[in-house]
Amino acid sequence: MENRAHIRVEELNVHFRSEHVLKNVSLIIPDRKITAIIGPSGCGKTTLLRSFNRLIDATEGVRVSGRVLVDDENILDASAEVTHIRKKMGLLLQKPYPLPMSIYDNVAYGPRIHGIKDRRRLDEIVERFLKKASLWDEVRERLNQPASALSLGQQQRLCLARGLAVEPEIILGDEPTSALDPQSSQRIEQTFTELKRDYTIVIVTHILRQARRLADHVVFLYLGELVEQGPAWDFFNNPKQPMTREYIKGLIS
Repeated sequence: MENRAHIRVEELNVHFRSEHVLKNVSLIIPDRKITAIIGPSGCGKTTLLRSFNRLIDATEGVRVSGRVLVDDENILDASAEVTHIRKKMGLLLQKPYPLPMSIYDNVAYGPRIHGIKDRRRLDEIVERFLKKASLWDEVRERLNQPASALSLGQQQRLCLARGLAVEPEIILGDEPTSALDPQSSQRIEQTFTELKRDYTIVIVTHILRQARRLADHVVFLYLGELVEQGPAWDFFNNPKQPMTREYIKGLIS
């Protein structure tokens, strides 16, 4: 049985100038589950993900209609406060981008911006969220070293810790393991599985095997349209739409 919807999308349309990228998309993202958004390249996966934190606003010539409800607030409404919306969302990109500072300062960056100055409290925050990102044991003795000294997989977990430190409700991942080696990808997947107890997680992935391993809920897009969504077991074992069956079998791409 599905949990309550943390995000609800209703009749979402996104145009980039003359291109109709998302077409009347309506779906739910269940609370404290991992939702995988899948589909071929160019089908609108990343556009959908970035509509959840209003990052598509930065794209020149974008037009958006419909509703995206996060905790029952329509974040597309003209009166919606974008900074407040984005604070609810942690974002992991394909390639990690640690800040050019120490490991410690990367995690403490957000809390400091939000007014936390006490060193003891910052120490607690840094340790807490490095542990949540499964990185603490690897870096606890070198917190003052540059973040750039970490491996790519460690940098991605550091970016996750940095995002968690501002205490979001939702973690968004845009193909967050695509630049990583298999072992680092496995660590990120394990971390996501642990984090879903406390967070709603939405990932874009082009890897069906990853969606099968991780997802509790699946959203399948094709050419900007929602083809099918639902619990992952039903989606992969008893798909309702012929196109879903063909995509799972690798007959369309």
